[in-house]
Amino acid sequence: MKVKGQFKLQSRNKNINSELTMDKNEAKKRIEKLRQEIDHHRYLYHVLDKVEISDSALDSLKNELQKLEEQYPEFITLDSPTQRVCGMPLEKFQKVKHSMPMMSLFDAFSPDDMRDWEKRLLKILFPQPVDYYAELKMDGLAVALVYERGKFVLGATRGDGETGEDVTQNLKTIEAIPLILRKPEKSELIKIGLIDESIKKLYQVLENGIMETRGEVIMPNKTFIDLNKLYKKQGKPMLANPRNAAAGSIRQLDSKLAAERKLDCYIYSLATDFGLTCHEQEHGLAKALGFKILKQNKYCKNLEEAVKFHDYWENRRDKILFNCDGVVVVVNNLSLWKKLGVIGKGPRYIMAYKFVAEQATTIINDIAWQVGRTGVLTPTAHLKPVQVYGVVVSRATLHNMDEIKRLGLKIGDTVIIERAGDVIPKVVQVLPMLRQGKEKEIKPPTKCPNCNGAIIKKVNEVAYRCVNKNCYAINLRRLRHWASKNAINIEGLGPKIIKQLMDQGLVKDINDFYKLTVEILKPLERFAEKSAENLVQSINVKKQVDLSRFLFALGIHHVGEETATLLAKRFSIFPEKKPMISHKTNNFQFSIKDLIKHFQDVTLEDLQNLPDVGPVVAKSIYNWFHNKRNLKLLLKLEAVGMVIKPLLDKAEQKLTDKIFVLTGKLEKLTRDEAKAKIRELGGDISSAVSKNTSYVVVGADPGNKFVEAKKLGVNIINEDEFLKLL
Repeated sequence: MKVKGQFKLQSRNKNINSELTMDKNEAKKRIEKLRQEIDHHRYLYHVLDKVEISDSALDSLKNELQKLEEQYPEFITLDSPTQRVCGMPLEKFQKVKHSMPMMSLFDAFSPDDMRDWEKRLLKILFPQPVDYYAELKMDGLAVALVYERGKFVLGATRGDGETGEDVTQNLKTIEAIPLILRKPEKSELIKIGLIDESIKKLYQVLENGIMETRGEVIMPNKTFIDLNKLYKKQGKPMLANPRNAAAGSIRQLDSKLAAERKLDCYIYSLATDFGLTCHEQEHGLAKALGFKILKQNKYCKNLEEAVKFHDYWENRRDKILFNCDGVVVVVNNLSLWKKLGVIGKGPRYIMAYKFVAEQATTIINDIAWQVGRTGVLTPTAHLKPVQVYGVVVSRATLHNMDEIKRLGLKIGDTVIIERAGDVIPKVVQVLPMLRQGKEKEIKPPTKCPNCNGAIIKKVNEVAYRCVNKNCYAINLRRLRHWASKNAINIEGLGPKIIKQLMDQGLVKDINDFYKLTVEILKPLERFAEKSAENLVQSINVKKQVDLSRFLFALGIHHVGEETATLLAKRFSIFPEKKPMISHKTNNFQFSIKDLIKHFQDVTLEDLQNLPDVGPVVAKSIYNWFHNKRNLKLLLKLEAVGMVIKPLLDKAEQKLTDKIFVLTGKLEKLTRDEAKAKIRELGGDISSAVSKNTSYVVVGADPGNKFVEAKKLGVNIINEDEFLKLL
């Protein structure tokens, strides 16, 4: 059938293909219209954060354009949206001389450094006042983009500042980089502050001239995480960090490899002189031409405003969607740039005000092996103290011997350590060129560093493990785990108190907590009668405990919070359920003997058939409940009066099959309390937003999950709405 004489549709095997029957003239016009439409939607999405049509509709337009260009290859141009991934892999990159140097920036690390910089500026400029433009400092790859008659013709890396490499083919794969520039309306340019002379020059350049911009190619943090998950599944080498990933992607000789990395690009300056009066106008003009600019950037009337801008984003750096290591503060008045000039490596009129360092270099003084509650020995690096992210760091985790081998680490090595927020510092890289020959090889322990007991390493496991059941370190960690916030959550029973009770011989096993009295505690250091009473009360209150918390608190190897909740959901309804009435609750409870009987009746095959429980985890659970020592401990807990509360019956589980994601700070509940309530009512918790998410609960200062939820159209509720739902 024909549609308006343009398309002839055929149906084959339920797939509909279109055969284009238009003549060359009509095809050329249609191709031009399609390119304009696709570019329009690219500008809306990447520059204005707006969407007018769906992704599938846009894909349909691109597909039509692709087919038309295949039928009429004489109309293919380098600026067509279909040419973003093009050509054969290159043999090497060609060198490119920059039209003007791409300079480095001077760094400042404190408000005093910034004020000293301003004093130096004012000595040259006095009595001229200075205002500023503050920009987030992107941690990516600096590039120069050249346009001829408004069409993208050349993209180059910074290189040594004078000469870079031609990476045009790879930069074309980045959707945020326009292949053809917009021609803004005059009224749009007047709003930005351009005068008639500047507007006239801009139009001349777009029609018959050359224009150059400078920007930064970055890999968004979410893209980095998603790619590493994919590469891990595929068995490919993992990306080191977003900055290296962005730089490495642009230096791929095959543009198809660069395209799969889903990079982004923001413009921060124009290298072409349009007679603008201030740097802020450069950003406005870049946006009008179709480039992405950072919407967080801000005009600052004085230096103190710029310092406040820096401090604001330093405290919210986890809200930034890409790696950001500081703020770039620029003298806003362009007429002052020539007067201030360049000194050494960089311009006087720009200063990079860095955030507190997340990475630093230091020296490994020694390696200590810590014993965990399951007996696993974890190596910890003792470092020459260094400040990272505002904190003096003297230790860093190394995970296991495999990690030490992967890093090629030796005692005495100079290393790069990294700390993000409150995350435990870790060693990310060794600098072998700084070795002096005195460094010592790190060997796995042959005996437990705490009890001197035997060490084993099982086949297919990376961990070395102490097998002495009476090891002090294992028992201490086990006791701490039992009382911890996510397990039984005994208020006032912290690590120091537990160690004191162990050292005094008052607590050897978890059931001993429930034998403590005010008379026993009062003579101890840190205790008076009131504090002793409070602790005993806290312990006794937690004799009634949810099944999921109880299973997690037992410290069964491989059983974390999620697996414990899964087991509690599956096994909470026992055949001999009997009410045990207490003075506080009429809820059903279970004796620990009921629990033992049920888990001993469960077969290994039953456990393996549970979702998300593999053979290793199932065997660990099965073995735990068939170990005489563990069964003896459970009976001791029953003897001191401990009982278990099951999850609610299905009829009472109003959140069954609902998946929740939490983001931001909650005011009326802690994050752990909210999770516990969701699980109690039959719901599940996820760490990532997807189309399967039922609700995203948003607190104060929500993160990327909030943005993702809006994008996917997932139900978003605040804390009050969440509490009503409960």
